[in-house]
Amino acid sequence: MEGYNGKKLWVFPDLEMPKEGQGELKGHESIIILNMNQKPANIRMSFYFDDKDPIKDVNAIIDAERVRCFRTNNSNDFNGIELQHGKQYALRIESDIEVVVQYGRLDVTQPNMAFYTVMGYCK
Repeated sequence: MEGYNGKKLWVFPDLEMPKEGQGELKGHESIIILNMNQKPANIRMSFYFDDKDPIKDVNAIIDAERVRCFRTNNSNDFNGIELQHGKQYALRIESDIEVVVQYGRLDVTQPNMAFYTVMGYCK
């Protein structure tokens, strides 16, 4: 079923990495990309901010029939790009083949931690 598993363009307009907090669980965000195809997916990411120019052409590969998690608090996952805690940004993900992308955030800045995931706008 090549080409039937997802979309090539994903946009997440409201992202913000939470502070890590003091507890055992650390606050974080994750971008999870699933490639169900039988060939690797070439990914290109662009980050958009309200107060500076975008950071474009951050490349990654998702191997065939694999899932990959990108943690925004780990600059190695984004070729050295460091995102600020508590600073809103948007993310555009483009792929040369169809993939599925999900965003997750764990916010532990209050006693009742919040965890949620969303699917982005896709085309």
